[in-house]
Amino acid sequence: MRWFADAWTSRPVVPEDGCTAEELAAVEADLGFELPAALSEGYALIGRRDDLTRQQDPLVKPTGLYIDDALGGVLVFRRENQDCAFWGIPLAQIEEDDPPVVVASHQGWIPFLDRMSLAWVELVLSESLFAADSLYDACELPNALMPDLHARYARVGLPDHPMWASEDDSPVRWYAAPGRLLRRDGIQDQSWIHARGHTISDLETIREELPGPWVG
Repeated sequence: MRWFADAWTSRPVVPEDGCTAEELAAVEADLGFELPAALSEGYALIGRRDDLTRQQDPLVKPTGLYIDDALGGVLVFRRENQDCAFWGIPLAQIEEDDPPVVVASHQGWIPFLDRMSLAWVELVLSESLFAADSLYDACELPNALMPDLHARYARVGLPDHPMWASEDDSPVRWYAAPGRLLRRDGIQDQSWIHARGHTISDLETIREELPGPWVG
């Protein structure tokens, strides 16, 4: 996350970007248990960096952490911007340092990623992808262009994870090339591709390499 902020945003991570130990201790006192190490370390690193965490499906501020009683309890730390989906940690595994994360979809709570540390990476990539600037675009990519995507872009090392809005939770996959970042929401024909360039020129390169029906 430090590397991504330094390479892809207007400034590197600084100490003031994180929540203080006192803030997190107060939240733990209210909840009645300690936060998992991976969750609290992420808040301590970038809990105040809205550009990295609160663009589309925002990270909950520490004082907004709460328990959803479904499935024996889930600590919710992120929500979709219209409250159509939520991400959380099952209370049954809350004592693990780097516990699994679940997401609430049309099926209820389902597995999302098997480590909170991976969920931080996905959150930062996704929220940065949708930053309010001119470096983002999207299209429904025809399968005919998939050979071009695979030839020009490498898979990012995040495991497949579900797209909560999909009827079949079709997996989300990430791809990258120098200065170019892509998220593909599903593996069917015409699945949405979300793209971000490091510069306007990089975004234009994405459009040229994958000449789909871009909306921007």
